[in-house]
Amino acid sequence: MTDYAGLLRTLSEGGVEFIVIGGLAAVAHGAGRATFDVDVVYRRNPENLRRIVEAFGPHRPYPRGAPQGLPFLWDTETLRRGLNFTLATSLGDIDLLGEIAGGGHYEDLAAHAQPGTVQGVSCQVLGLRKLIEAKRAAGRPKDFEAIAELEAILEEKGEL
Repeated sequence: MTDYAGLLRTLSEGGVEFIVIGGLAAVAHGAGRATFDVDVVYRRNPENLRRIVEAFGPHRPYPRGAPQGLPFLWDTETLRRGLNFTLATSLGDIDLLGEIAGGGHYEDLAAHAQPGTVQGVSCQVLGLRKLIEAKRAAGRPKDFEAIAELEAILEEKGEL
C-alpha cells in the first residue's frame, strides 16, 4: 500500500524541488480517479539530486519490477546518469521523472505548475491544461480515459 502523504512529505521535508503530476495531480484538480503510485517531475541540478538521495535513502529505494538481489546503488551518480526512475520504497511506489512526454523537464513545467495541497502536503502541482497535454502525449488508454474527466473539470470551471 502506498503512503502518498509519506512520499510527498519525504520530498517536501527533504527540500526537494518537484512537481506533482499524474493521478495525484488529477485528484488535486478534482478528478475521482484511483492511482497506485506518486508521480513527480524533479529538478535535475546537483543539489536537488543530493536532496533526493538523502531524503529517500532511509526508505530503501529499489527499481520497481527488478529482480530481488540485483545490485542497485542509490546515490547522486545513479540519479545523474539516469533520468526516469520507477521505484519501490518502504513508503510505497514513486516515479521520479526527469522528463515527461508532452511537458519536458522540471524547468519546462515550472511555469505551468501551481501551489496546491496534496494528501495534506503543500507542494507544486502541474496545472490542469498542461496535465491534459502530458496525458495526451503519453497516449496510454488510461490517460485517454482521464483526459475526458479532466476536460469536464475544465469545462465546469469555464476554462474550456
